[in-house]
Amino acid sequence: MAFLFWFAVLFILYVYFGYPLLVALLARFRPAQPPALKELPSVTLLIAAYNEEKVIASKLENSLALDYPRQKLQILVAADGSSDRTPDIVRQFEAQGVELNYIPERNGKMAAIVRAMPRARGSIVVISDANNMYNEQAIRELVKPYGDPKVGATTGAKLILEDERQLSFAEGFYWKYESWIKENETRLSTCTSAVGEMLSIRKELFQPPTRKIVNDDRYTVFNLIRRGYRVYYTPAARSYETVSKTAKDEIVRRTRMVAGAYQTVAMAGELLPFNRPLVLWQVISHKYLRAYVPFAMILALISNLALVVFPPKAGSFWQLAYPFNVIFLALQAGFYGLAVFGNFVRFKGPLGKLLYLPTFLVNSNYAVLMGLFSFLTNKNIHLWQRVER
Repeated sequence: MAFLFWFAVLFILYVYFGYPLLVALLARFRPAQPPALKELPSVTLLIAAYNEEKVIASKLENSLALDYPRQKLQILVAADGSSDRTPDIVRQFEAQGVELNYIPERNGKMAAIVRAMPRARGSIVVISDANNMYNEQAIRELVKPYGDPKVGATTGAKLILEDERQLSFAEGFYWKYESWIKENETRLSTCTSAVGEMLSIRKELFQPPTRKIVNDDRYTVFNLIRRGYRVYYTPAARSYETVSKTAKDEIVRRTRMVAGAYQTVAMAGELLPFNRPLVLWQVISHKYLRAYVPFAMILALISNLALVVFPPKAGSFWQLAYPFNVIFLALQAGFYGLAVFGNFVRFKGPLGKLLYLPTFLVNSNYAVLMGLFSFLTNKNIHLWQRVER
């Protein structure tokens, strides 16, 4: 039983700390920058929008203000199934060169991208969402790595606009952690994930999926990596957005994302780069093993409880003999108690934000379990359920 406990603990530590530290160490021996891009390419900014009447005008104003030659930048909005004023608002920007691709049926983000892609005139297509804003230099920064012909896609940094809420702090902390991993992965070989609202790709390399896809960004990244291309993370390209209004909304959002993660796990045979051992290790460690963390957490708790109820007659720390079995169970009980407590009570100030981190971690892994259930039972998981921000 002690073996199961330590296996679960080491699994969790490897996923959250071991792999990121190993990548950071190995990345120190690799060059940082690709060759310089000689000429700015033509770009299509493809904005996927579903019922975004509250933010679409701000998004288009932000897009028109980007520092990129206007004659080389096409702004194209794909608005599937919007039942609000989103298409009408987009049409108000047609005089400024904004184009609309709209159908009344709702088929999901990936379907909208596939349908709009033939209308994209840029050699580089930047896929974006309506609820996030770019910094002025974003497009210029995203296209820089294409000086390397092996770079098939690029992505930028996701920054959370933090407010007084602990959720915004925790979400912001998470994305800083993710960005650090992406930067080191890029230096080592290739980034294994992308920010879905800031993903650029060479148009000629885009391959439509053969099935309904939940996470368009994850599928696109894995598809390119499988074919031998690099995905490059460039932190100077920044995407800003606010966090979900409540922890419940955040769980709903993450549940759909994780359902997409399980979909890619099921598609491992056609997406994993088996001919690239280093990259295979990166993809599995960063994107696949996280889907099993909640099961490791449950295993650690149950095995620890069993070792308290049925303690070893004699043994060492590693065998979880008394008092170590009780100490570890108390630590786990305290951690989960704090996580549950954080959903109902809010403390102000820096201490309150730190105390919320266990809540964020447990809620995120609860969403992983819900994502698995959704993947197994929901036939329409490819359709995005909007949450308030």
